[in-house]
This record gives sequence, structure tokens and C-alpha cells, in this order.
Amino acid sequence: MDFDLSPQQRRRADHIRTGAGKLPPTGPDGIAGRDCWLAAAELGMTGLCLPTEYGGGGLGALDTALCLEAFCAGGADTGLAFGIAAHLLACGTVLTDHAGDPVRAELLHGLSSGTMIAANAMTEEDAGSDLSRLATTAVADGDHYVLNGRKSFVSNAPLADVFLTYAATTPSAGYLGMSVFAVPRTLPGLRVGAPLAKTGLDGCAAAQVEFTGCEVPARYLLGPENQGSGVFQRSMIWERACLPALYLGVMEVQLDRCVAHAKHRRQFGRSIGTFQAVSHRLATMKLRLESSRLLLYRACWDIDQGHAAAAESAALAKTAVADAAVANALDAVRVFGARGYLADDGIGRQLQDATPLHIFSGTTEIQREVIARSLGL
Repeated sequence: MDFDLSPQQRRRADHIRTGAGKLPPTGPDGIAGRDCWLAAAELGMTGLCLPTEYGGGGLGALDTALCLEAFCAGGADTGLAFGIAAHLLACGTVLTDHAGDPVRAELLHGLSSGTMIAANAMTEEDAGSDLSRLATTAVADGDHYVLNGRKSFVSNAPLADVFLTYAATTPSAGYLGMSVFAVPRTLPGLRVGAPLAKTGLDGCAAAQVEFTGCEVPARYLLGPENQGSGVFQRSMIWERACLPALYLGVMEVQLDRCVAHAKHRRQFGRSIGTFQAVSHRLATMKLRLESSRLLLYRACWDIDQGHAAAAESAALAKTAVADAAVANALDAVRVFGARGYLADDGIGRQLQDATPLHIFSGTTEIQREVIARSLGL
């Protein structure tokens, strides 16, 4: 069992970490625009795990996670990193595994180069964790499907060029009657709403997406009809294992800042880091970071090895990183005191950015259910 990174992995991570600090700033509204995406693409971020024949990096899950971690450790906006991860893991992996060759050629080159942005349109107002409640329908009509319905909280939607959309093709079958389509933004009947106001991850814009009589050519059906549930679950294993890696990068920088502050800040005639109440808090932050990092690396390794336990490992990893990211962000605010609550310093923003990790890609409660079932409960 080798816990060290290879020289190639180190060089790749160093390259990304250095480049992440030179990205264009987000817009006045905090949203990372196409200039940010194209700059990230120059580092290879938008095509990490996509096939090399379409311009991607051809990386496995572990190497993809290492790159996401380095990206945020280098200073990339957390919302931008989240949007890129969703573009890759919830969308790019599905197109790679389930699109026909013409659609792969049409879309994957653009996704890899960052000239096309993908969004995952699954969640609805009444269908979050319960996939059997999808109200969006897709009705076969000759050589196309007619989509009707509304999707909520679609990350990347305001910028997206293609939407991976899950819809009920056999509504009476619940989650066994769901299919997935790649829906180009240019198709008539697709409307993207205004960006949603969020409390964190501002760099990744999100919006509602509505389909009204949207005719989608049958070639954009991904995988067999009514097999969308299996497609979705496989993509979620990748997303749950790899996406939280960006928070490892955030926590690494966060801890470094807290340690530096504890050494510099003086109260009662000495640095606050010499007080056990502060030093033990920092030690606990380090423990959370390193233990969750090991679980995430193990989950990604399970995916790369094709192990059946990958779903359980991904659930363990996502839960551990979510708990660590929120707890560490709260501890960072307390270490910095009143300064940690100021918007300009960015410490409070880390708490706002960490909180949704308990919600997206399957809530922490759903992850604990996956873990419990793996125990035979």
C-alpha cells in the first residue's frame, strides 16, 4: 500500500496549483464567467477525466480528485471549481459512457476545451432525493422525444450549452421509467431562468430550466430508454467521490491561514496559539482534514480499480468531507474571532461555501442510508 504520490501526479498538481492563482477574477455579481472557464481549461481542468481522443486528460477518479484539490489549494474560486466538477462528473462521464459516437464527437471536444459548458438537470421542486417523483416527461414521437417540465437548482445553467436532463419516459414505473437526454441549449422550447440568489458558491451560477414542447432528437438519448436511474447512480459515485476533493484544497489553505493567525495574533501578552483552547482546535481541524482526505482517496481508488464497494466508499468519503468542511469552517471563524465574521476576509465565506456539501449530490442523510445498507441494515 503506497501512500505517496508519483512524480507525475506531483508535477500535475503543482502546475494546476500555480495556474489557479492566476485565473481572472469573478464578475461583480461573484459569478465566474466564460473567461474564467477558458482560463481553467488552459490548465486542463474542464477535460480532466474525459477521453483523450476528444481532447480530455483521460484521468481516472483519483487523479481527477487530486487536480480538483490542487485547483482550490491554489486559490481558485470554490464556486468555479464546483461548477467544473459538476460539468465533468455529472455530465462528462455520462456522455463518455452512454452517448453514441456522433454525439460524443459533437459534445465532448467542446466540454474538454471549455468552449462548451454542461449542466446536470435532475432536481425538481418535488423531486430531490426521491427520484421516483420526476414530473418532467419525455414522450417518444417518431425520431424525437418531446420534453415538458421544469428543473430547479441547475448548477451552471445560466452559462450552459448542453443540459443532461432526466425525464420520465414511463411515468407509471417511477425511478425504473426514467431516461436521460443531452439537450442542447439551442433547441426551441428550452428556457433558462434568471440566476438564483444563493448564500454560497456564488462563482457557480444556478437557475431553473423549463422545457415546453421541447423536441429532442432521439440520438440525444443517453443509454437505453428507461435506464436513466442506473446512469444517474453511476455518475453520482464519481461525483460523490471526486467533487468533495475541492474542499480538501479549501481546508488545506484554511488551516494554514488559521495557524499563521494563531502565531501572529497576541492576547494577554502571548500568541493565541499557545493557549490550549486554540491549539487543540487547530489540531482537531488537522485531524478532520487528513482523515477525510484518506477516505476520499480510497473511494477514488475503488472506482479506478472497479471495486463493487465504490458506492459505499463514495458515501463514506462525501459524508466525512462534508462534516469536516463545515466543522473546520466554523472553527476557522472562531479562531479569527470578529475578523472571521467580516465579509472581506473570506473566512466566513468558506462556511457559506461548505454548507451545501451536505445537500448536493445526495444529502448526508442519504449517504448514511447507503452506508447503513452496506452494513446489512
